[in-house]
Amino acid sequence: QVQLVESGGGLVQPGGSLRLSCAASGTIFTIYAMGWYRQAPGKQRELVAAITSGGSTNYAGSVKGRFTIDRDNAKNTVYLQMNSLKPEDTAVYYCNGRIATMTLPGEYDYWGQGTQVTVSS
Repeated sequence: QVQLVESGGGLVQPGGSLRLSCAASGTIFTIYAMGWYRQAPGKQRELVAAITSGGSTNYAGSVKGRFTIDRDNAKNTVYLQMNSLKPEDTAVYYCNGRIATMTLPGEYDYWGQGTQVTVSS
């Protein structure tokens, strides 16, 4: 079993900052890519940022220059630093990990439960 647990969401004013964390635990053998997705009401889930095990990153155009993704492989944790937040960043943010476990062959996508980010004055 693998669990991804997010933290760090909340209410922030426009222009403010938040830092999300996602810790993976369980029968993990290897974590490949990790990423953050978000889903706003009435919209499809979209990729916000992703990072490979080697540290290569990819960002959605709407957050490039404002958000930074990084990871601590020793702690099986991925972070999302969000600066200059805008009301349109309001969404539930989900952590994703592409993980190989010690109990199943192959690699699978695992998801956290989501954390709400609300940007409002």
